[in-house]
Amino acid sequence: MVETNKSSPSVATLRKILGGLDISMSEFFEPDATHVDDVFFTPDQLRDLTSRIYSDRSDAVGRLTLRQVGNARDLGLQILHETYEAGADTGPDMLSHPASEGGVVISGEIEVTVGDRVRVLKAGDAYLFRSREPHRFRNVSDRVAVVVSACTPPYL
Repeated sequence: MVETNKSSPSVATLRKILGGLDISMSEFFEPDATHVDDVFFTPDQLRDLTSRIYSDRSDAVGRLTLRQVGNARDLGLQILHETYEAGADTGPDMLSHPASEGGVVISGEIEVTVGDRVRVLKAGDAYLFRSREPHRFRNVSDRVAVVVSACTPPYL
């Protein structure tokens, strides 16, 4: 169904599919990435990782966007600008991967679940955890939430 564009997998499902193919998320999203010595990036230079997860970009309700700064694979650090529309989440399956990640909520509110701990974070609040612990992100509010996060080693 994914191959015929009849289904858009969640991040967790895509991770499982790529795991079976022995391809990392970073390799999937940056197959032809070349080493670049750029240090500064404008918003239009951020790499949109979401376009490869969601094929139907016309309906943004319940969607999220993930935009990456630079070449995460070369530097071993992934920095994302994340936007969660009202009702958006990372999918029903909890994420888990060998890394550490953290982030700061820039605007709106985002519910973060890490293991059995759940908290709704507001602008200025932050999180930091070992990513092997099952986790997910959901916008449970009626307005857009923006998060800037980092993950090492890169996950997507």
